[in-house]
Amino acid sequence: MAPEYEEDWSDSDDDELSDTVTAVQLGVPDGALDSQTDLRDAAVSRIGGLPAFLTSPEPPLESSMCKNCSTPMELVVQVWCPLEESPYDRALYVWACSRGVCQGLAGSVRAWRGLRFNEKYAAKLAKKKPRQTQNASPTVEGPKPATKSNPFSLGAAAAPGTFGLGSQIFGVAASETEPSTQEESRFNLDADQEEQESDPDDEDTEDEDEDEDLVTAMASATLESSEWAMVPSYPALYLSTTAEYLPPVPKPNFPVVDDIPDDGKKNKDATWILEGYENSLDIDHAFDKFSKRVGYEAEQCMRYELGGTPLPYASDKVFDRLFPKPPAVNRPVTKPDSMVAPPAKRTYSTSSISACPHCKGTRVFECQLMPNLINVLRESRKDQTGKNQTDEERRKEVERVLKGEKSVERTGMGWGTCMIFSCEKDCSEENGASLKSCWREELVLVQWDQ
Repeated sequence: MAPEYEEDWSDSDDDELSDTVTAVQLGVPDGALDSQTDLRDAAVSRIGGLPAFLTSPEPPLESSMCKNCSTPMELVVQVWCPLEESPYDRALYVWACSRGVCQGLAGSVRAWRGLRFNEKYAAKLAKKKPRQTQNASPTVEGPKPATKSNPFSLGAAAAPGTFGLGSQIFGVAASETEPSTQEESRFNLDADQEEQESDPDDEDTEDEDEDEDLVTAMASATLESSEWAMVPSYPALYLSTTAEYLPPVPKPNFPVVDDIPDDGKKNKDATWILEGYENSLDIDHAFDKFSKRVGYEAEQCMRYELGGTPLPYASDKVFDRLFPKPPAVNRPVTKPDSMVAPPAKRTYSTSSISACPHCKGTRVFECQLMPNLINVLRESRKDQTGKNQTDEERRKEVERVLKGEKSVERTGMGWGTCMIFSCEKDCSEENGASLKSCWREELVLVQWDQ
């Protein structure tokens, strides 16, 4: 008997989507990033533009090179994403090549993780740790995993300790940010306890230190005199945030069990109804689920869920790698139908994800780029140039396609989604010693729009 399995797959939502708000934070465009202060600020997440690095000197230009055409690629997103209990400032940078000849090829989308040791924040973490130990009540529970944060919180006040510059990461220009909002930042560690243990003079000093910390979160070097200033770039846009909301799933129109005649074929008929419905549609179930999920917030350009589950774009090799088919189960033909086990679902697995080449630790999903990002970048560039493709340019492009040639011009990106997997340990060691700054490439899996 041929093995049976369900072509559908499951993720962290258990395929029920019963919660109205998921753990995923969505990045959406939020207007032009025109402020020179914000452009130089590594703690301001963005779409397009030039990178704002954490360290000086900046990383080598080769970091942005396409591994196929060996030319600098455009920055598509930069995300400020420090981990809450880490003393390091942290940002993620993603470059993507838009040359026609490079679409579908490995190395045309690259992601880098930048770290910088924040001495003042490290000191505050050290000061906070003894208080946590002292105030902790005895418990029989096992150890809890380290707290992780992401750049797309509902606000700094709701999750203190997450970000370096409060709501500025969400596209608020420096001139528009209220002072009280700036104070509710990554550097506000358990304010109530600090007030109990500090005198007023110490509080004034700490406020001054926090202001200095906000300044040092700016990029350490400008790109005006750097080779990075000469690389191609899209117009910069703020990358803002919204929580992912999923409406309740409507009940299927299939008859309930009680509605099926009790003729000894109840289980068999119910199974046939479900399987027959799915098998009658010659569709890609992964793409269908992707489209429905994205349709709830069509403006999303990024999905962020550190340590979460990616949303696959289509049933391709990447899908099979992340959601492998369950092992076939041999069923005895003599067993009655009522004893037949339900078909197994695909489940997400990181077993095929390569380990971090530096610490040999596990890599976990962090975020993925969405198709609307391509539309946003294309429109922003069109607004910048004020030009559309001329009839002559269009004619030459058609001729190249008819001849089976790939265009070498920058004709746009052709991926469905790009998934970034980063080191779970957020490693920053080299030869056994922790580095003050770190620049390391992370894994990108691309599902192409074919």
